[in-house]
Amino acid sequence: MATPINKNDQQSVISKLKEGLRQFPHYLRTLGLILDAAHGLTVAWAILLVILGVLPVASIYLTKLVVDSFANAVKLGFSWENIRPLIIEIVLMAVIFILTELFQSLLEWIRAAQSEYIQDYITGLIHNKSIEVDLRFYETPEYYDHLQRAQSDASSRSLALLENTGSILQNSITLVGIAALLIQYSVWLLVFLIVAALPTLYVALMFNQRYHEWWKETTADRRWTQYYNSLLTSNYVAAEIRLYDLGPNFKEIYQNLRTRLRGERLDLIKRQSLARLVAGMFALLISGLAVIWIGLRTIQGLFNLGDLALFYQSYNRGQYIFSALLSSLGQIYANSLFLGDLFEFLGLEKTIDDPTEPVPPPSVLTKGVEFRQVTFNYPGSDRKVFQDFDINFPAGHITAIVGENGAGKSTLVKLICRLYDPQGGKIEIDGEDIRKFPVNQLRRLISVLFQLPFTYYATASQNIAIGDLSFQADEAEITMAAKNAGAHEVISRLPNGYDTILGKLFVGGSELSVGEWQRVALARSFLRRAQIIVLDEPTSFMDSWAEASWMENFHSLVHGRTAIVITHRFTTAKHADIIHVMREGKIIESGSHEELIALDGLYAKSWEKQVNGIYASPALD
Repeated sequence: MATPINKNDQQSVISKLKEGLRQFPHYLRTLGLILDAAHGLTVAWAILLVILGVLPVASIYLTKLVVDSFANAVKLGFSWENIRPLIIEIVLMAVIFILTELFQSLLEWIRAAQSEYIQDYITGLIHNKSIEVDLRFYETPEYYDHLQRAQSDASSRSLALLENTGSILQNSITLVGIAALLIQYSVWLLVFLIVAALPTLYVALMFNQRYHEWWKETTADRRWTQYYNSLLTSNYVAAEIRLYDLGPNFKEIYQNLRTRLRGERLDLIKRQSLARLVAGMFALLISGLAVIWIGLRTIQGLFNLGDLALFYQSYNRGQYIFSALLSSLGQIYANSLFLGDLFEFLGLEKTIDDPTEPVPPPSVLTKGVEFRQVTFNYPGSDRKVFQDFDINFPAGHITAIVGENGAGKSTLVKLICRLYDPQGGKIEIDGEDIRKFPVNQLRRLISVLFQLPFTYYATASQNIAIGDLSFQADEAEITMAAKNAGAHEVISRLPNGYDTILGKLFVGGSELSVGEWQRVALARSFLRRAQIIVLDEPTSFMDSWAEASWMENFHSLVHGRTAIVITHRFTTAKHADIIHVMREGKIIESGSHEELIALDGLYAKSWEKQVNGIYASPALD
């Protein structure tokens, strides 16, 4: 369980300030991002803040002049000569008021525009990094913790940091003007102003740090609440949740997590509120002493009514502004802490990268794909998937891989596509190590149907066309790919044919069965103009009739290409030129269907069980 409260309550203001300085690089990087996202708007924003920082000082000074002019008119009589300065000063105050409202309105529009640009820019950075990082990141919970912290209010935190900076700029200008007005009365007034606001700064720094620590420690818990929320509201598990009556169970788990998180958060807010109350009482005491001092001086005749009005406005406004300025510093510190998580995510480095001296991949394969003494284990795991593993996929042939679950069949796909690099040995295409090819050019050679094809909520035509976005596939090419995959008849029965949106997530969509989705994904892989086609369980969701029809055309579909078929179905594997039987990361049998049947080994026994209707072989299932 995360600890909501940092127990080190004895840190001094100085140590907090030092901690804040350590976050300063994040602050500068964020300002750099903001300038990149909205340069012109940010310049205009800064100019307006300077103007709005000066106008309150002018208003306060004019207040003194108005009070003095009014007192003079009362004393000397309300003649035109006596009231003309008063009228001019009142008009100037009205002009300042109008300008303030006008510039504030303009500033609000600029902030709204900045918010849009900053949000899109930072989201784009997160998307770029998500696309760029290696697949291994997606297979670790730490990555999702990083992503959760990076995505959580990243754009709003950036905008808040900008607003805090603007507040400091504007308030500092106003504060300097007010200080110039107050110092003519006594330098101690400035000292009182500063001392009264210091507790506010301490409270802001201390509790912002505590909140960030709690927020970071509870990342996994908050991700669990999102997971259970998705289980309770998503369509992909709705049927099973109802069948097994899982809803109340998941709801209870969700509520228990939220109750704990809510309690910890509210406890932290309660402590922060009490600390702010103490800081506010201290500021009120200091302010009271200052007011008593200036009141006594006025009674003694050392100050006039204009001085009293100026002091009252200046000190009250100055105290508020100084507290706001220190609070903004605390918010900058807090937002910098959170934005540090964004920069930590953006700093993730990929290991699968282009070589320094790239070699172009072959346009047509002549030898094929070969694993040479490949050793591989997944990051974070000590179990070797492959140890000194060798296998050859000859060019222009169909090679099938059969084997039990966990034998390493799907790992072959990831290594061929260079989604991972082996720890030992090498993988060659036409005798050249694939690590010598530019990554994108290597992957252009390969078309893959993954074991669990993804469902894109787009039209049927778009679902197939995204198989190769490097060229604009026409209707005839898309239709041919669908026919080759056995998806044409399925799509033709849809309400709008190839223009029908697939899936029920959006209005007008039509849902497909799992097997029909697989055919659409198969069409996507066939459309891709690739020399190597890898099919991971291509018929696993097809019925026996659909499988038989598809297999009749399989040889012609992959003619001239190097095909690798990973399957549990021996009726699919028998059509391959070469069949490899895998077990525990090793090839234990190889040959054509007829050769393996004649060998009377594991393949032959498993084949006999399957054709006799026993589909759950202990060896290969």
